[in-house]
Amino acid sequence: LPGRYPNLLVNGATGIAVGLATNIPPHNLAETIDAVTAFIDNSNISLKEIMKIIKGPDFPTGGYIIAGEDLERAYETGKGKIILRAKVEIENAENEKKNIVITQLPYQVNKANLLQKILELKENKKELFASIYDISDESDRSGMRAVIKLRKDCDPQAILKELYNCSDLQTSFGINMVAIADGKPQQMGLLDIIHYYVNYQQEVVLRRTRYEIKEAKEREHILEGLIICIRNIDEVVKVIKSSKNTTEARANLRERFDLSEKQAQAVLDMRLARLTNLEIFKLEEELKGLKELIEQLQRILDSKKALKEVIKKELQLIK
Repeated sequence: LPGRYPNLLVNGATGIAVGLATNIPPHNLAETIDAVTAFIDNSNISLKEIMKIIKGPDFPTGGYIIAGEDLERAYETGKGKIILRAKVEIENAENEKKNIVITQLPYQVNKANLLQKILELKENKKELFASIYDISDESDRSGMRAVIKLRKDCDPQAILKELYNCSDLQTSFGINMVAIADGKPQQMGLLDIIHYYVNYQQEVVLRRTRYEIKEAKEREHILEGLIICIRNIDEVVKVIKSSKNTTEARANLRERFDLSEKQAQAVLDMRLARLTNLEIFKLEEELKGLKELIEQLQRILDSKKALKEVIKKELQLIK
């Protein structure tokens, strides 16, 4: 499939097979397209420079990535681990109490299961979580909001730290970027994936351009035949009228006006309405447009720079 943007990075992928597994995190569409554009402009770009554009994965559930060197290693080798943490705020409640409010979760963490787990921790680890007196889910259509209500005179930061350790408020994500390239599964770093994607896009655009130029040239050929005949319409009518049948008419037209079989057939298939001055003008305009299109397409085929510009322009349109 053409893959008009780097879907493997944008949507990520998870899969397990015999002796193989992959776990590619999702990334921001705009950042990924900008990184591909930067790679097209400079194929020797370093990973550090690419990571200024793609700062890390972009998970749909939000939260924070506690990254550091682990992320860079994962992007370099295709394998590594990152820590994901929920987005949490500490709010003041009445009577000098505090609330821990969760507004975003780590990727693939189920909210109901998380709150159930915190409730169990409150019951089973009373020495650590005795300060929690209530847990409520206040999420609505404007967004997620889960509230952990704390008793007076407790340290919310200390409780939060224990929750990170004991619950899914903090999780890890194992990056394992395995994808099929050159017909076989390979462990690939971020630059490798972008490199394969750019090469593939060049092939896709080249194949599309070759097809479009072939179609345009076929249409150009027909139009040239029609215009010749319309300019000599009286003679064309005479040739057709004096022929015994369609086959003979086609052969006579070809001989008289030096047409190909396709051109002669197009003249025979033409409706009388096409003989007006307006229709002749339209045909000439279409032919002019086709010649310009063929010139543009040929430029893409002849120049690698023009080819890369097409890929960049189309990616920017998607962005």
